[in-house]
Amino acid sequence: MSDSETRYDVVGIGNAIVDVIGRCDHAFLARHGLGKGHMRLVDAEAAARLYAAMGPAVEISGGSVANTIVGIASLGGRAAFIGKVADDEFGRIFAHDIRASGVAFKTPFARGSAPTARSLILVTPDGERTMNTYLGVSPELDDTALDPELIRAGHVLYLEGYLFDRPEAKAAFYRAAEIAAAAGRRVALSLSDGFCVDRHRAEFLALIRERIDILFANEGEVTSLYQTSTYDEAARRACADVRIAVLTRSAKGSAVFSGEEAVIVPADRVGPVVDTTGAGDLYAAGFLYGLTSGRSLETCARLGSLAAAEIISHLGARPETSLAALARERGLL
Repeated sequence: MSDSETRYDVVGIGNAIVDVIGRCDHAFLARHGLGKGHMRLVDAEAAARLYAAMGPAVEISGGSVANTIVGIASLGGRAAFIGKVADDEFGRIFAHDIRASGVAFKTPFARGSAPTARSLILVTPDGERTMNTYLGVSPELDDTALDPELIRAGHVLYLEGYLFDRPEAKAAFYRAAEIAAAAGRRVALSLSDGFCVDRHRAEFLALIRERIDILFANEGEVTSLYQTSTYDEAARRACADVRIAVLTRSAKGSAVFSGEEAVIVPADRVGPVVDTTGAGDLYAAGFLYGLTSGRSLETCARLGSLAAAEIISHLGARPETSLAALARERGLL
């Protein structure tokens, strides 16, 4: 399949999760023994207890790569998502929301399975989010859920590190990467979380060196991956392992390394930080949209910074303002 036959800019594979987002005070976190700003995995019973204790909440389709894919659609890109949901209320919420965002989602509902995943996200007044995630059926994604023709139809295949906990999902990642590479597509990976890196460091490094063209990581994740306290050393090693290393540094902005080229871009200006959920996901959306539409690495990074700034200005990990309109106002599109 040639570039002229691609139907999508990016095809993403990741956890299909419904985000349940509510505000709380610090006392609520303390009462429930929750570490502020942490992400923890919970079982169905713990998820049900916390859901019952939460106040009013917004329920919307989420998941790291799914957020990125929706961001690409908001920029005007063509995007598709592969992820596993059950035939239940949350599964139908996920499918409706992501399709309504302009994303192609064709994965069939899983029947007779664990429930659809959900993440209970508690946002404190300072905008910090504490995530309690019940993964349900989501990590049961295996190579039977892959759509080879869909994968071949995208310029970039984008994989989510969070999905790497089960052997079936790991095998699906390798299979999807093989399909993409055989079709001449680029493969990108998000490391997702420092704890995720700690669990899978050796396997991540093997996957990165064998299959990944574009790596997304924040400062903590990349230093953990290479087991160094020095950001510069981690960046150097990442650059040696992949064609493009995209490293975000929160308020310090971001850095992009490709061969001998290094691009440093400051964080975008933003008003009060309301909710940091999805900032990295939306940065990846801006960057990948820029890359697949032929922009320079600097413009890609600036699009990422713009998308991240929009997402932290309100509650939730999906854009409330057209990212394409914002980018045009800045002269980036």
